[in-house]
Amino acid sequence: MLVVENEWAICQAITRLLSRDGYRVLSAGTGEDAERLLRTEPVTLLLLDLHLPDVRGDVLYHIATSVRPALAHHTLFMTGDITESAAALIMACGAPMLLKPFGSEALYRSVDMLLATRREANGG
Repeated sequence: MLVVENEWAICQAITRLLSRDGYRVLSAGTGEDAERLLRTEPVTLLLLDLHLPDVRGDVLYHIATSVRPALAHHTLFMTGDITESAAALIMACGAPMLLKPFGSEALYRSVDMLLATRREANGG
């Protein structure tokens, strides 16, 4: 799983929460770092901030799905931007969205949903 979040404290909190529950979690604070990890690590789930310092999250989503096509159905956007344009960018990707601020239970539910989708895609 790869968490891409430019706010370091949020990135670390998400990484610690999910790691504590046994997930293998990689993290990146920029699109460049995320792209490097996508090309070199076995990323099966992507938790992606819409606003990154060097690229918009939807652009990184398209890069990620070109490198790892399965991420098209295994990505969760995380954003505090509730504007129509932000919602449209995320909806165009066809990925679910988790609005910031969110608690650990909402995060776990969203990850569980992605994992269930992944299990269904893999036949069980």
